[in-house]
Amino acid sequence: MKFLDLVKARRSIRAYAPKPVGREVIDRCCEAARLAPSACNAQPWSFIVVDEPRLVAALAREAFSGIYSMNSFASQAGALIAVITERAAYSSRLGGFFRGTQYSLIDIGIACEHLVLQAQEEGLGSCWLGWFNERAVKRRLGLPRGSKVDILISLGYPAGDVEKREHARKPLNQIRRFCTAR
Repeated sequence: MKFLDLVKARRSIRAYAPKPVGREVIDRCCEAARLAPSACNAQPWSFIVVDEPRLVAALAREAFSGIYSMNSFASQAGALIAVITERAAYSSRLGGFFRGTQYSLIDIGIACEHLVLQAQEEGLGSCWLGWFNERAVKRRLGLPRGSKVDILISLGYPAGDVEKREHARKPLNQIRRFCTAR
């Protein structure tokens, strides 16, 4: 598939078929994330894959209950991937301090986009989830209290046909300007 076609085809999927996702497919998605660029090559990420149905259900129940229930659809996913923001390299943190930019968040954003685009290429659906009970996720995954889980990604085979429609996006000429000589 051509890259722009892949990008146009990818959408957030919120209904999954009850079909397991093979670990070799998940590994290809994580490999795509691993290869993502990062500030000062810090690679400030790690990924915890939950793919056993019983564990997916338990994690989803705790992560998406109460005020987080709008994302409870993720309990149907074949896998949930917790994206851990690791401590960035000193040079990246220093540059970020002076620029007022948290590069590690940009870095995990790039890595996660690589992951979900590979998932699309594999015929999987995915959805970025930032609204969840982080404390419950850390407790369920046995992570230290000081760790940071910024994103969960649901992954699985879409239930039914995925509607092919244009994304609601601003037109290119509204977001892109060329610099002209002054």
